[in-house]
Amino acid sequence: MLSAFVSAFRTPDLRRKILFTLGLIALYRLGASLPSPGVSYKNVQECVKIVNGGDSAGIYQLINLFSGGALLQLSVFAIGIMPYITASIIIQLLTVVIPRFEELRKEGQSGQNKMTQYTRYLSIALAVLQSTGLVALASRGQLLRGCPKAILDDTSIFGMIIIVLVMTAGAALVMWFGEQITERGIGNGMSLLIFAGIAARIPSEGKQIYDSRGWITTALVGAAAVVVIVGVIFVEQGQRRIPVQYAKRVVGRKMYGGSSTYLPLKVNQAGVIPVIFASSLLYLPNLLAQLTQKSSGNPAKWQELIQKYLVNPSNPVYVGIYFALIVFFTYFYVAITFNPEERADEMKKFGGFIPGYRPGKPTADYLNYVLSRITLPGSIYLGAVAVLPNLLLGIGASGGMTNLPFGGTAVLIVVSVGLDTVKQIESQLMNRNYEGFLK
Repeated sequence: MLSAFVSAFRTPDLRRKILFTLGLIALYRLGASLPSPGVSYKNVQECVKIVNGGDSAGIYQLINLFSGGALLQLSVFAIGIMPYITASIIIQLLTVVIPRFEELRKEGQSGQNKMTQYTRYLSIALAVLQSTGLVALASRGQLLRGCPKAILDDTSIFGMIIIVLVMTAGAALVMWFGEQITERGIGNGMSLLIFAGIAARIPSEGKQIYDSRGWITTALVGAAAVVVIVGVIFVEQGQRRIPVQYAKRVVGRKMYGGSSTYLPLKVNQAGVIPVIFASSLLYLPNLLAQLTQKSSGNPAKWQELIQKYLVNPSNPVYVGIYFALIVFFTYFYVAITFNPEERADEMKKFGGFIPGYRPGKPTADYLNYVLSRITLPGSIYLGAVAVLPNLLLGIGASGGMTNLPFGGTAVLIVVSVGLDTVKQIESQLMNRNYEGFLK
């Protein structure tokens, strides 16, 4: 891997792309540390230290993870990349429901450009909604509960509108950063920005464990993180290769086909999307309870149940529901994104077939059978990696450990983005080497 980066820096074109990517990532991290206008930076820092690791920030834990801790500090890039991720998932799911989106998906590049434009519009709308909810919670003192200090200097309507506009503009700028990295840099821009946000939190979380538990526990956590990362890499690289053969065809005076290839089906076909779905769905009841809870008086019975079972990540009920949701969304997302009938029709159209199975419906049935067999271990793997930090928190809570870095979502994103980026660098290096041989 290191040799690939060294060779990339020796190539002028790749070096420019890597430096361009690193420059935009540095600007992103700079904006994540700049406070929004009307926010008391000093009070925010003190409040984050007071409630750090508590349940008050739980409803926005996933967004705070993706933003590299910028959310709870109410910075310019507090919303970060989350609106674009949510919009992309929604648009992808709507392609199954709305026939127009399905037609655009099949139109090629022009249809993809229109889908991207719809995703941008939806991202801005979601950014407005998320920033409005964030500012509303901050003004009512419910974002960082347990802190006596006010984190907003100006709680007037005009002041809060300014903060909402700044955060929405920041989300649009982050979206532009990601698109520029994808077009002119190395790797997937949105994924790299998430990677940078997660990596920025690792040193501070490691220091928290060292301060509370000592260097022995820190070393054990680091060793466990290495073992988890190795296991994730092993599973992420695993795939079932289905052999596909293409019959020979004569078109004019040329003969096509007659080759053998394979259809790769990954063990983790859904990626990290089911974990994001399950996390977001679990935060909704807590968010609803906090928005409807009165400032004075005892909470309602249903609010007490939510606080008891759906807030504490180490609670067995929370862990069980989290695992079940991940398994469900894994099957749901794979069923939406991979259509065995379409794959069978494509192979039949170009003269391809799976040895031992007739083209058409028998091929689709076989693909569906293999996919269902692969999805089961993939869903269990995703659920196990995601809930492992929660189980460790339950074991270490008595010793004062209230936070654990290298959590399931963080590990999955960091490993998958790292592998994808390295593969892209190696592929571009290989293309340039082939060009050199041809010249």
